[in-house]
Amino acid sequence: MARPARSARAALSADSVVDIALALVDEEGTAALTLSAVAGRAGVATPSLYKHVRSLGALRGLMSARVVDDLAGELGSAVRGRSSDEAVRALMTAWRGYVRRNPRRYTALQQAPGPHTAEAGERLIGIVHDALHAYGLDRSAAVHAVRCIRAATHGFAALEAEDAFGLLEPLDESFALLTRMVIAGLSTPTAAVSADQGGPDRPTR
Repeated sequence: MARPARSARAALSADSVVDIALALVDEEGTAALTLSAVAGRAGVATPSLYKHVRSLGALRGLMSARVVDDLAGELGSAVRGRSSDEAVRALMTAWRGYVRRNPRRYTALQQAPGPHTAEAGERLIGIVHDALHAYGLDRSAAVHAVRCIRAATHGFAALEAEDAFGLLEPLDESFALLTRMVIAGLSTPTAAVSADQGGPDRPTR
């Protein structure tokens, strides 16, 4: 005798709710994300979601954590077996590639770390740090470098996803230039960076 199918409510979990929410965002954008829209796709009443996500804000946090975790997985695969300039180039290219394939769900990424994204965020930052290992940066210089790579790659990819580059020059060429600029900056001695910022070795007037 065939077993009766489980109800939609019984099949739901926090992960499946996130799956549904990300699919909704992929198709309709973040403006369409509401608990009622997610519940409708799940085939349940909105109150049924509260067993799995406490609020829309909590759902956004879980979605952001998933995006960061997926991104970290791709970056980790891209840099595996590579080091120095090759690793940084692979990392930046993979980051841009993820955003190009998932432009709408990437907008669900919360840039400020929250309770849901902290662990995945640490994994992502750790991968970037590992890619920089061959440069021999001290802790402070490595933090600055990670920030710069994140700002440069995220900024370019996010602008590209929004079709914000209006001129005709090929974007691949612009991104290649950005990558070369970042790599060149990583070779700048820390003392020179300190001097540019008015560090202790810079004479004052």
